[in-house]
Amino acid sequence: MDEPKENNEVKDYFQFGELFGYFFRKKDPARKSNFNLKVMHGINKISIIIFLAGVLYLLFKYLF
Repeated sequence: MDEPKENNEVKDYFQFGELFGYFFRKKDPARKSNFNLKVMHGINKISIIIFLAGVLYLLFKYLF
């Protein structure tokens, strides 16, 4: 069993593997899909993109 680390390093906060996996994963043929699920995931993707754009805007505004 792996014990969780008590001390988090900076690199632990910048792991984007799950985020990129959410946007660029292959469709699972075994998973049943319906309209509500597609719309929910579409709205989630849009909200993540808008949030990241806002963070980049604030960062740009702060630096320049």
